[in-house]
Amino acid sequence: MPRAGKNAIHVFRDEISDSLREVGVRSGDTVMFHSSLSSMGWVVGGADTVIDGFRAAVGPTGTVAVPTLCRMPAGQRHLTFARWHRDTSPSYVGRITEVLRRRPAAVRSDHATHSVAAIGPRAEELTARHGAAGLRRSPWGPRAFARQSPWQKLYDWNAAYCFLGVNFHVNTMVHFVESLLVARALLRAAPAQRAALAAEVMGWQHPGVWPSMGFAAREVFETHLAREGLLRTGSIGAATIRCARTRPMVDTWLALAEADPTRWCSASFVAWLKQTNPHCQS
Repeated sequence: MPRAGKNAIHVFRDEISDSLREVGVRSGDTVMFHSSLSSMGWVVGGADTVIDGFRAAVGPTGTVAVPTLCRMPAGQRHLTFARWHRDTSPSYVGRITEVLRRRPAAVRSDHATHSVAAIGPRAEELTARHGAAGLRRSPWGPRAFARQSPWQKLYDWNAAYCFLGVNFHVNTMVHFVESLLVARALLRAAPAQRAALAAEVMGWQHPGVWPSMGFAAREVFETHLAREGLLRTGSIGAATIRCARTRPMVDTWLALAEADPTRWCSASFVAWLKQTNPHCQS
């Protein structure tokens, strides 16, 4: 379908579900997606049609999830957790995510900055007890990407991870990868050093080091994943749909970053990394 005249393009539910199957989404899958509603053209039925298209692609045994991330203005970020309410705090990452969050059948995980909302048979399992165990340090607090979190479960379940009209700039799993880089580095450090090294890592309202893989690194990784045949692309209306499996996406990114941290991570993190592993590449 031509990309010109985007507003003249009409998109329907079946086109969405058909295109998702073409990029590897299967019946029974758990699928997570980032999205831009306006990127597709005129979606007949709006955000609900997109959600219904994803649900049709995975069928009655599949589960559809979206990020429902929250944020406060820069000067009020210290209030984020105080003002958070799982049932009422809006999602700030697109119309589709907010519409799904507000559906009666949706359930949402309980985290002030990195919650996930889902619909389907595994929705409760995906979102339950966010941060209850296996804490990992991060700029968004230790619960955000903990072992007991939707982000870990998306990895464990090898979910289909999709980008509808957006690219890897919005790939939230980059922060899961960053948290793993920190956690694995601390495990490699001498036990006597771990507490001091952990204290140097950035936390909520606490400055410190962090891998900080920015937009340029994400673009490079997206290209690498496509070249390796791990990212499939198609179209929905005027938008590009990208889809990868979560486990190989994370494993590949983690391996690349650990093999060459200077290429992927911030200079301050690389310097910190040398303290955990004297043989770390400089």
